[in-house]
Amino acid sequence: MFRTLAALALAALPLRAVAAEIPLDQISAYLNGMTTASAGFTQRNADGSTSTGHLYIHRPGRARFEYDPPNRSLVIAASDAVAIFDPKSNQPPEQYPLARTPLNLILARKVDLSRARMVVSHSLVNGNTVVVAEDPDHPEYGTIALVFSPQPISLRQWVVTDETGGQTTVTLAPLQVGQSLPDSLFDINAEASRRSGR
Repeated sequence: MFRTLAALALAALPLRAVAAEIPLDQISAYLNGMTTASAGFTQRNADGSTSTGHLYIHRPGRARFEYDPPNRSLVIAASDAVAIFDPKSNQPPEQYPLARTPLNLILARKVDLSRARMVVSHSLVNGNTVVVAEDPDHPEYGTIALVFSPQPISLRQWVVTDETGGQTTVTLAPLQVGQSLPDSLFDINAEASRRSGR
């Protein structure tokens, strides 16, 4: 009986290893190794509405969200700011400090999820690793839940919870990494000038 139990226990060890969460240092290395990436995305907003579009990332510090019709909104993160362009307006975009958004944790020059108090939770959900993180110096900025699939590690989704508790979920198509992305994609001033006709 003892030998049978021991054999069952040993047989279960590989299963537990496969089902374990991806370690935080491996996730940090994956994000730090991602210089450029692009993917289609579906966004579910706090009010229940849904939109689609295409995302471009150029780490560190730059991202572009192009929304499909009928939305046609545009969001650019660059130069430590996030600019939101309203397709129905020729006014300058609304801008916010990138550091005040949880998205900054993905776009940081050096991602270190082992930093004290940064990770709120680290768990396995339906075979994917979910890491909930916040700025430990400013938890009032909200949290971001990052969902990673294993083998190979890939960012599949994130959920931003703002200071009011509202949630925005962005689900990614498979990321294409390593492309050459032009700087013009992330030029807030050039985009503002183009839209105003200057």
